[in-house]
Amino acid sequence: MNSHVDFVFFGTPEFSAIVLDELKVAGYIPSLIITAPDRPVGRKHIMTPPAVKVWADQHEIECWQPEHPRNIIEQLQERGSKLFIVASYGYIVNQQLLDIPDHGVLNVHTSLLPKYRGASPIESALLAGDTETGSTIMKMTLGMDEGPIITQSRFDIEPDIVKPDLFTMLAHDGGKLLAGILPDYMSGTCTPIEQNHDKATYCGKIEKSDGDITNDDDTTRWRKYRAYYGWPGVFLFDGDVRLKITDAAYVDGQFIIKKVIRAGKNEMNYEHYLNNK
Repeated sequence: MNSHVDFVFFGTPEFSAIVLDELKVAGYIPSLIITAPDRPVGRKHIMTPPAVKVWADQHEIECWQPEHPRNIIEQLQERGSKLFIVASYGYIVNQQLLDIPDHGVLNVHTSLLPKYRGASPIESALLAGDTETGSTIMKMTLGMDEGPIITQSRFDIEPDIVKPDLFTMLAHDGGKLLAGILPDYMSGTCTPIEQNHDKATYCGKIEKSDGDITNDDDTTRWRKYRAYYGWPGVFLFDGDVRLKITDAAYVDGQFIIKKVIRAGKNEMNYEHYLNNK
């Protein structure tokens, strides 16, 4: 694939922007970016553009923000782009959209498919205590993450790594992997391999309530702490008091709480909380 080949990129959060960075480094710039509409953020509900819209503006690339991709089918058909790339777009795309580009639609997925199809593969790997993960580039089909695999990468999960850091690693890894395979893919010299659907596992969306570790054993607490670091975070109840855990460690099989926040209070050392409750 040469950088002048016309492709459309679909993505929304910071993950997608990092993938775009890696594509740019390799000389691949989309002619059009599709992302989510601006959304209200924070307590003041300030309308905020997604990370990919910011990236598009910085690089002076045309950007569309439809409420749903089905609303722009005709416009995309008229463009005649040869390839679509999807990386954490956040919307389900229909068959009509998948059929538009001659070379199909490629997707960057943050697991070793067919393991962890769905919305939370990074969290799921940490929750399971996996020691290995990787990126998958696949050709999208209508079924959720069921498409044939173009290529995969593998690397070890560091025992103390938390979700945001693994998220960033996988974004860079996925972007580089995609850029590296594009020439062979576009020239037809790589053969997509069907997934073993019998080995598929699935993961759903994360809810705030998933961060409750009150009744968990120490190993599960540590895995949840790493998987939910940042959002939704982990918390426990000490009687009626809800404590958000902001810093912790895992030493000799024990989950060690270092810092907490109780409702309406500032962050404090857990020892200080225990001594003054």
